Amino acid sequence: MSDLEPITPSEAIDLHLERVDTDAAEWTHTGHKSDLRAFLEWCREEGGVDNLNTLSGRDLYKFRVWRREGGYSNGQDEELAKKTLHSNLATLRSFLRFCGSIDAVSEDLYLSVPLPSLSDDDEVSDSKIVPERVPVVLEYLRTYEYASRDHVTWMLLWYLGSRTGGIRSIDLDEDVELDGREPGIDLRHRPETGTPLKNGKQSERYNRIEDWIAGVLEDWIDGPRPDVTDEYGREPLITTTRGRVSASCIRDAVYRWTRPCARGEECPHGRDPETCEATDHSKMSKCPSSRSPHDIRKARVTKYRNDNVPRGVVAEEVDASERILDKHYDRASRREKGSRRWEFIDRE
Repeated sequence: MSDLEPITPSEAIDLHLERVDTDAAEWTHTGHKSDLRAFLEWCREEGGVDNLNTLSGRDLYKFRVWRREGGYSNGQDEELAKKTLHSNLATLRSFLRFCGSIDAVSEDLYLSVPLPSLSDDDEVSDSKIVPERVPVVLEYLRTYEYASRDHVTWMLLWYLGSRTGGIRSIDLDEDVELDGREPGIDLRHRPETGTPLKNGKQSERYNRIEDWIAGVLEDWIDGPRPDVTDEYGREPLITTTRGRVSASCIRDAVYRWTRPCARGEECPHGRDPETCEATDHSKMSKCPSSRSPHDIRKARVTKYRNDNVPRGVVAEEVDASERILDKHYDRASRREKGSRRWEFIDRE
């Protein structure tokens, strides 16, 4: 410990995030910042750690127990999901490994962070939206919010099967081809100007779109789209008055319209819209029916597979390996998967 240089947890986290900001994608920075917030809270309120030089393996075990039992879980007295705990502790390991490189802790302290083992069930999210729910929302938006930002966002999420980062990355002039016989969207990896794709250059692809989708995009571009550039001088396809649409804006568009009450439907959960907290913009995700953009992507994959589109084709279309498709994205029931096999098996 004599060679260590004193540093507060807050200062070390700031340095770590600067390093992540330089070396990794935007969502990695966001994830690390969120995960390490809990560790910082523990240092301040529970562990009494104001100098990382004093951090020990015993402290890390205490943090793990505190986090597992619901510490820093927004006041909810319930155990943290094993997958979330694993993610938090993996981030803490990465942080402490960095701390070892700047003489804030011993170089091998990160090995003292105990990671819980995960089964396949633990690793897979249960959150989903059945494919049949998506066209209902799209029809509502086509009728009442035609060519709005939310309408265009939903169309691209569903028909491209893309991640949020992919939707954000699309530029108006360079990536959008609406004229000609084969309209489509070119998804490109541009980390140096703020729009990396999940798997880097390997994520780059050109996805064809239907003529009618191209027509809606034209109406968005010629109509309500704010004609602005982003901080790098690029012209995004989807914009706000401030520039390129943010990931949180895309999430809000999905949270907003997956709530039945937002589409004028009766609440299936017996709640009164006059008093329900989920009607507030900042709490839309609290609605039991609300879903995330990732759930739309999973529903798209499930529909492709239910329509018997080959795994390899789906994998290329949505930029995911066949193994990942089966494990994380295809949310079909056993009955649906049985029906798929039935279509291909010769029973004579």
